[in-house]
Amino acid sequence: MTIVLGKSLQEFLQLAYIDESPAWEYINGKVVQKPMGGGKHSLLQKRLITAIDAGCSDYEAFPELRCSFGNRSVVPDVVVVTIEQLPLDENGDIVSSGIEFAPPWVIEILSHVQSQTKVTGNILHCLKYGTRLGWLVDLNECSILVYQPHSLPDLLSGKDILPVLDGVSLTITVDDVFAWLKRK
Repeated sequence: MTIVLGKSLQEFLQLAYIDESPAWEYINGKVVQKPMGGGKHSLLQKRLITAIDAGCSDYEAFPELRCSFGNRSVVPDVVVVTIEQLPLDENGDIVSSGIEFAPPWVIEILSHVQSQTKVTGNILHCLKYGTRLGWLVDLNECSILVYQPHSLPDLLSGKDILPVLDGVSLTITVDDVFAWLKRK
């Protein structure tokens, strides 16, 4: 669902409904609701977060964390942020409003009703503002497009090892990621 409101990013961030499930995003002056991901999407999101968190102590992986910067507010499926970057309130708790910078790593899991162009646009926007790694997981193709600054995207599949951020101790192939969806 898309609503063209002519609102600014700051006006959008004041709307009461933006963090409903599914979340709303602000892209190119438009307010757009993300589609629901479904079972495969949710399971893969959960497994990715668990694997990333188990592989490092300097980073924290979050599902659906709002990222507002560069006149855009997006909610990637998984966001990986350094511990030092986490915004805290006066009590030392993580703020509930999300972050106002490009996270080091974003992961999007493409659902069957999402536009690959729109999701790719969000990843490219993040890279433009400082993200160092982006994955676009395609459930239908069993492949992962990897985005890094200053290079063409890599289309990985099968036994290809996925790049991760420096400091994350995780060696994983594309097959490993999609094996998480199989019933054991």
